[in-house]
Amino acid sequence: QVQLVESGGGLVQPGGSLRLSCAASGSIAFIYSMGWYRQAPGNERELVAAVDHGGSTNYADSVKGRFTISGDNAKNTVYLQMNSLKMEDTAVYYCNADVRERGNLRRRDYWGQGTQVTVSS
Repeated sequence: QVQLVESGGGLVQPGGSLRLSCAASGSIAFIYSMGWYRQAPGNERELVAAVDHGGSTNYADSVKGRFTISGDNAKNTVYLQMNSLKMEDTAVYYCNADVRERGNLRRRDYWGQGTQVTVSS
């Protein structure tokens, strides 16, 4: 089993910044990629940003130029720096990891429990 522990959500005013962190632990042989998704009430879960083991990144168009994702392979941790936050960024943010498990070598997705980000004045 693999566990993802998220931190860094909260309440921030429009134009403000937050930094999310997600650390993976457990039976990990290899992490192919880690990323952040978000889900606002009434909406489907959507990709915000992802980074693969080699450092290649992918962003949703709505966050390009404002959010930066980075990963630390040694710590199995991913960070999401969110700047110039807008009210429409309000959502529950979920960490995701594409993992090959140690032992059985099975590859599967894991999800964190989610952290609330609220952008409001």
